[in-house]
Amino acid sequence: MQNSAVDTQSNFPSSSPGSPLVSPCDRAMMKRCIELARRALGRTTPNPLVGAVIVRDGEIVGEGFHPGAGKPHAEVFALRQAGDKARGATIYVSLEPCNHYGRTPPCSEALIAAKVGKVVVGMVDPNPLVSGSGIERLRKAGIEVVVGVEEEACRQLNEAFIQRILYQRPLGILKYAMTLDGKIATISGHSTWVTGKESRAYVHQLRAACDAVIVGGNTLRLDNPHLTSHHPDAHNPLRVVMTRTLNLPLNAHLWQTSDAPTLVLTENEAHPDLQEQLLNKGVEVVQLKPLTPARAMAYLYERQLSMVLWECGGTLSARAIADGAIQKVLAFIAPKIVGGESAPSPVGDLGLATMTDALTLERVTWHQLGSDYVVEGYLP
Repeated sequence: MQNSAVDTQSNFPSSSPGSPLVSPCDRAMMKRCIELARRALGRTTPNPLVGAVIVRDGEIVGEGFHPGAGKPHAEVFALRQAGDKARGATIYVSLEPCNHYGRTPPCSEALIAAKVGKVVVGMVDPNPLVSGSGIERLRKAGIEVVVGVEEEACRQLNEAFIQRILYQRPLGILKYAMTLDGKIATISGHSTWVTGKESRAYVHQLRAACDAVIVGGNTLRLDNPHLTSHHPDAHNPLRVVMTRTLNLPLNAHLWQTSDAPTLVLTENEAHPDLQEQLLNKGVEVVQLKPLTPARAMAYLYERQLSMVLWECGGTLSARAIADGAIQKVLAFIAPKIVGGESAPSPVGDLGLATMTDALTLERVTWHQLGSDYVVEGYLP
């Protein structure tokens, strides 16, 4: 098994030696940058989430965030709002300002032209096109630059972007809800609802932050999910069904593409009549050979996606883990016991014979949601 879980603790240079001490105000403003950046959750791929705040004489005079690829960067929106007040001011930005011409001009030049006095950067951009050059350009222009304020939080915000840049694949997140005895459904297959409303609301927010959500054909047949964020103003991810057989019902919620787009990944030309009906409903059908989790993730990377949520059953989740398509795990645990030897568990056979072979999650955190607990960690 191979995996490339992004390490938000390393990979890039941090604050330069001799940088001034970080003040509580610096931390508060950088947290505000992160808060602003999160307004565009799920909408910026393949670009990162970025927020910017301009402060002059202790007062915020400009704010902005990057709303999506091809649109102005966070610094530009903040500079527009600040106007002449940007001169001599301090700008806080969660990610290093770019220093190259892409779809938009370099932000480093915009900051120099605005004559800002100081730039406080959350993290260095992992993109080789930037990666320190923006900071260097600003310093050569005589602007004071401080790097690494709330760095860990900034990296966490853009862990999917980092994964995409460093490993040329989206960040794969396996999400499942299970009972205290490790079951995702009863022996009859009934799974509504394992967890409480607080956990379900959390999952809806998670979907809004993702670019795609994947299920297998069996999950579609058994659960008939919507896989949306369940909020009229929130982003809905691309809904992906992986199925070799194309043995799918015609009345599935996922075929209602007015709610959100749907993509079916299959391996052959089975059920041509169904394929035609799906196409007529606005569902996209793509053949991948071989149809594996790794191939699916490579294809989604080609489509410029950065964060992919796997909400599949145990068989597909095991294949995704074994294929290196999963880097992060979110396990929602409900204080319920259903029993049953044949009741399904969240991860199928991985071929691990001894407990010493078990995959031990790293950087594990947990918190309570109502009566449930959610455990979050990264595969080694």
